[in-house]
Amino acid sequence: MKTGCFGMKLYIGVGALWLAGFTAWGQMPSDGAPGGMSGALTRLFGDIKAFSAKADVQVQDTNQEQIADMAMDFAFLEGKIRVEMDLTQMKNRNMPPGMAAALKQMGMAHVISIVRPDKQRAYAVYPDQKAVLTMPLPEEGADPTNTTSKLKKTELGKETAEGHPCVKNKVLVTDNDGKTVEALTWNATDLKDFPVKIETTDKENTSVVRFQQINFARPEPNLFDPPPAYTVYDDPMAFQQAMKKNLGDPVPPK
Repeated sequence: MKTGCFGMKLYIGVGALWLAGFTAWGQMPSDGAPGGMSGALTRLFGDIKAFSAKADVQVQDTNQEQIADMAMDFAFLEGKIRVEMDLTQMKNRNMPPGMAAALKQMGMAHVISIVRPDKQRAYAVYPDQKAVLTMPLPEEGADPTNTTSKLKKTELGKETAEGHPCVKNKVLVTDNDGKTVEALTWNATDLKDFPVKIETTDKENTSVVRFQQINFARPEPNLFDPPPAYTVYDDPMAFQQAMKKNLGDPVPPK
């Protein structure tokens, strides 16, 4: 089905959002929906149940050439995840020229990704449009406490990462279906063993997440809920049509 210029920009915007939230775990969902590895991510934080931080995600191909670089605000509270970013600041070699400016013009550059395993839902929040696109979480990502997965950690040595003394570990997280996520983590000994750096590799790409300005104060619970006054859509096509009606079909600058 042909979606037109607006539809293409919309799906790239949504895809970029989910990429920002999940590429760190080596999952790049092709249908625009969030990947099912949020449970594996929560296990990497160990006994830490709440924090907020600045995060930077870099993705490289097999030739160690950069595919994407994204800065974001990251928050975590008892299995809930919140990622906020400005897509105009994202570097992505696959993003068409003028895309960032077009997303800003459409009011879709400021995006917030919320993952709620307890509700088995994920939300893409667009504050400038006061709109929310909601999607169901895959079954394997819907365990809020992630008690069913198994974690195996092997120490590889001691290194300094992000300015902190760390223990470098190889971590394997396996769910009940035998699906496994493998990661390298640099756990800071001066920050409750927080993984200040996480690296994952799939068949083609390597993703590295670096955390800075880590704060262990509990984030406000309402940060993990879509704003109540926003319009909620559970159908991507209905969302697209609503945005098109509100904004027309802007053409990106040349």
